[in-house]
Amino acid sequence: MAIDFNNTEIAFKNKSSFKLTKAYWLFKIVSSKTLVAIGSVVTKTALKLHLPINYFIKKTIFEQFCGGENIEECDTTIANLWKYNIGTILDYSVEGKESNADLDATTEEIIKTIEKAKNNPAIPFSVFKPTGIAQFSILESANDGIENLSETELVSYNKVIGRVDKICKTAYENKVPLFIDAEDSWIQNTIDRIVEDMMEKYNKDTVIVYHTLQMYRWDRLDYLKSLHNKAKTKGFKLGVKLVRGAYMEKERARALEKGYPSPIQKNKEATDRDYDLALKYTVNNLEDFALCAGTHNEKSCKYLTELMEENQIDKKQPRIYFAQLLGMSDHISYNLANEGYNVVKYVPYGPIREVLPYLIRRAEENTSVSGQTGRELSLILKEMKRRKGEK
Repeated sequence: MAIDFNNTEIAFKNKSSFKLTKAYWLFKIVSSKTLVAIGSVVTKTALKLHLPINYFIKKTIFEQFCGGENIEECDTTIANLWKYNIGTILDYSVEGKESNADLDATTEEIIKTIEKAKNNPAIPFSVFKPTGIAQFSILESANDGIENLSETELVSYNKVIGRVDKICKTAYENKVPLFIDAEDSWIQNTIDRIVEDMMEKYNKDTVIVYHTLQMYRWDRLDYLKSLHNKAKTKGFKLGVKLVRGAYMEKERARALEKGYPSPIQKNKEATDRDYDLALKYTVNNLEDFALCAGTHNEKSCKYLTELMEENQIDKKQPRIYFAQLLGMSDHISYNLANEGYNVVKYVPYGPIREVLPYLIRRAEENTSVSGQTGRELSLILKEMKRRKGEK
């Protein structure tokens, strides 16, 4: 039987009517590009002037999309999700740091999320973003290979490798699978090489390290296949998280400015096609893969459930997970979990001022993704009407 993502009673059973109304007005605001742009400027200015707006942010957009300001504050969110058989990925969302002291501190925080996840079925994965533990400039300089790095850059690069290895080793020792996020194309080659090395080192017997592939890039389907061949040749298991991607406008603008071919697919249809082909490829080769479908796209989620059924794969197969962001696409997450599939939510956390860039990006993405906010609003409205009809 086909899964129904329109069942709003299941989708929002974790939300009181008060919280549902609050979410409705938040998405209503986020649906306006003008309001998001103004809000972004006003918020950044208020923080620079040290105006007391933390409470307002925490009670609105932060509460919708984040679990707390530290790991302990996330406990309520973790418990609430697990009550409905949805796991948590604790995502320390502090970014843009440059000093070694800050990057080392972020590394230690990521290690804390791994230790929190150890032997905890409610937290099946950990995650980190490479730019959270590395200077962007170093990743960029190494994108075409490390042979052209200066002596100083090489020292910094080796520190990055040390941080990544420390995190992966901790994940391996604690048996906690670990996602390494994808980033801008002009630093992604560096990330690809590092992640491949970590998979070769730590994925000999089981999948610990997962690579993230952005399928809005036209080269990633071929990369997935070549990575599979490399894994078979070198004797390691492959973990992949498939996403569509989040930096499309920035990628196209940079390609135009610098005069190189855009790495982004020519249209959304091509992205959707490659995403679903990647799902099919991994499912057809599941003996070599562990897969996480990180998507808010209903058709792709439905397609993966169909692939699993066609291949007689159990819904609770531990090598297949669905993932969405906290505060978004609850109609997908809760309905999948209700049907018995493995589902996780990314739960960002961190000090409000540090997480603000993430929150602003989330708001901007909601306005730019065609139909995303409209879909959220229509489903919330449908559930509000359903509840009124019950009274």
